[in-house]
Amino acid sequence: MTDLSAVSALIEPEANALGFDLVRVHLFGAGDERTLQIMAERPDTGQLNIDDCASLSRRISDVFDALEEAGKDPVPGSYRLEVSSPGIDRPLTRLKDFGNWLGHEARLVLHEPAQGRKQLTGDLLSLEGDLITVQDKKTGAVTVPHSNVISAKLMLTNKLIAATRPLDTSGADDIEEIDDTADLEEQED
Repeated sequence: MTDLSAVSALIEPEANALGFDLVRVHLFGAGDERTLQIMAERPDTGQLNIDDCASLSRRISDVFDALEEAGKDPVPGSYRLEVSSPGIDRPLTRLKDFGNWLGHEARLVLHEPAQGRKQLTGDLLSLEGDLITVQDKKTGAVTVPHSNVISAKLMLTNKLIAATRPLDTSGADDIEEIDDTADLEEQED
């Protein structure tokens, strides 16, 4: 079985060396269809562009290949490596993620029920120490320790879209504006 905390410990310095924060390391799938998903972000924008993803992917591959050659494969067997930005409806994995997105709607899945519920959906109200308070749509305010959260992610809402910084457009093709009025005038004659 793959030790994801050990894998994260290998990946985090590589992400940090490029100026990125590691958001999540997740291994899913079975057999030859496994995927090692790495999410990282630039701390100032919360995003990665395609070049950032490629740079991090190459660094991770180099480290893992060297370990595999030394007989210390961190992820035995075949898998796909996927490196991406967390996206707009991002997973909330670190305490600071919950703090950064207070006031936004999230869905939390819990190890142990809180107020009779193992899933909470509602606005993130507060973060005090490791205690997260959610205004659950069905039960009202519920406070849970971060250690009780199996998974959490932001819900795509208009409020979240409005609050999200515009994507970095560096590297995008220039937009060409075409004046169609001359063609229309010729057609009218």
